[in-house]
Amino acid sequence: MTKKRLGKVIGVNGNMVAVSFEDKVMQNEVAYVLLGEQRLKAEVIRVRGNRADLQIFEDSIGIKVGNDVEFTGELLSVELGPGLLGQVYDGLQNPLPRIAEKHGFFLQRGAYLEPLEMESEWEFTPEVKKGDKVLSGTTLGTVPEKIFQHRIMTPFHIKGELEVSMIKEKGPYRLKDVIAKVKDEAGKEYPVTMVQVWPIKMPIKAYYQKIKPVDPLVTKIRIIDSLFPVAVGGTFCTPGPFGAGKTVLQHLLSRHAEVDIVVVAACGERAGEVVELLEEFPELIDPKTGKSLMERTIIICNTSSMPVAARESSVYTGVTLAEYYRQMGLNVLLLADSTSRWAQAMREMSGRLEEIPGEEAFPAYLESRIASFYERAGLVELRDHSQGSVTIGGTVSPAGGNFEEPVTQATLKVVGAFHGLSRERANARKYPSIDPLESWSKYTSFIDAEKVQKGVSILKISDRIERMMKVIGEEGTSTGEFISYLKGEFFDAVYLQQNAFDKVDESTSEERQKYVFDLIAEILDKEFSFEDKDEARKFFQELRQVFITWNTVAFQSEDFKQKEKDIRNRIGANKGKEHAKNI
Repeated sequence: MTKKRLGKVIGVNGNMVAVSFEDKVMQNEVAYVLLGEQRLKAEVIRVRGNRADLQIFEDSIGIKVGNDVEFTGELLSVELGPGLLGQVYDGLQNPLPRIAEKHGFFLQRGAYLEPLEMESEWEFTPEVKKGDKVLSGTTLGTVPEKIFQHRIMTPFHIKGELEVSMIKEKGPYRLKDVIAKVKDEAGKEYPVTMVQVWPIKMPIKAYYQKIKPVDPLVTKIRIIDSLFPVAVGGTFCTPGPFGAGKTVLQHLLSRHAEVDIVVVAACGERAGEVVELLEEFPELIDPKTGKSLMERTIIICNTSSMPVAARESSVYTGVTLAEYYRQMGLNVLLLADSTSRWAQAMREMSGRLEEIPGEEAFPAYLESRIASFYERAGLVELRDHSQGSVTIGGTVSPAGGNFEEPVTQATLKVVGAFHGLSRERANARKYPSIDPLESWSKYTSFIDAEKVQKGVSILKISDRIERMMKVIGEEGTSTGEFISYLKGEFFDAVYLQQNAFDKVDESTSEERQKYVFDLIAEILDKEFSFEDKDEARKFFQELRQVFITWNTVAFQSEDFKQKEKDIRNRIGANKGKEHAKNI
């Protein structure tokens, strides 16, 4: 470890302090501002000559010129090991429940605890033997953690081929016990415990190769899976105004998406939303296990009332924990809520550093920072040729729902799917309020591409006819145009919307989505014959009601089959003909 050095505070600007020093100081180094008996954690964000600018992760009241600053020589890092699952941390990986037990609910400045309980014992089972050749990230053994086998791996920072010089036998060991030793080609030996430390702003790359994400991630949200899919190891963003349903959508994605681990990084959300998150997540039942969803969830908490510097660390802490579990061959979903708050923190710090501002006073490097975060998603082939992935989904909260603002635009340049939430659809009680005419995806759905294209096409035609009717009235449209309008409304109501309070309809399996979409494609492709618009309206209203009821019935049950028969009878009762041309 680098020897600790001291500096002096020479200026204070909010939660940023300027420090003079004599020895060397490096970027992103952790330092502590000494304020009486309190040690306030900070990070070096800029070095110029013998002056460093630090962002403090605490309230800076009371800091004055002349206070001592202690540099640690270590980068801002997290501890990785068994015991992370089910935890609630702040952006610096302080375990909030344990801190509350020790210091009360009104946390004091400078209160830090070990993220993992180092005295806790775990049942270790070795996977290698003395003399085996290993690389960084190779599994040395496993311990059971919740429903998973947690891999104890060769430290990620060691380069080159290594030899196992000692490995413990099967049995219970504490986190801090040395359970193995490895030595490099030069003969240098490294002790290995169950815990390793990793800098949060450096991606973990202890794998064989990165693979292009192709396979769709089944979220069981129909509009996402069918029209705007996300790939396993891909990226997506969900921008939308307040009240558009981002939180409910996140909860359902956490419960039903076909992933192993969920990491939620609340990076600067309002305190009320974070409290809601903490109250509801332990109560959510995981449909995979029947236990609490927290069994496979990690929450990183940082509210908008906390110092702005902590917002940035919470984002990177979350993605580092996600990468760690990816190294175990697991599929991880990281939900960052909301990256707008993180960007606003960057804007505030940039202003205090007196940097040249970019658009809307955001820093000029906004795009590169957002890109570097999303680039840490990915599907990788590990050393043992198994695969693991990190899928990143970020919500954006643009002021007034304006998608043209810099944070949304910078995010759209780097993500693979865009799920734009609409104020109008939310007000109309349409859930999810993802706008099917604005959203897009670069990934491939498990639904046939031609059928998806037909569905999107009828939505666009329906929207155009609806806007036309608002100007010239229903009388100004032909019966054929009115039927096309009704088809789009039908598709939207029965498939793109789901009932989040219905146990069946809140999540739809891949098999069911394919089955139902085939029937919808038949309806959209059928040329109906009606005497007038009233008859057409009545037909589609009744069909819609039966279809919505069908959505709430268990797949392939007797009731499901009976309602499907009723739907097909209604369609067949119309004497129109199917036509092959595109609508």
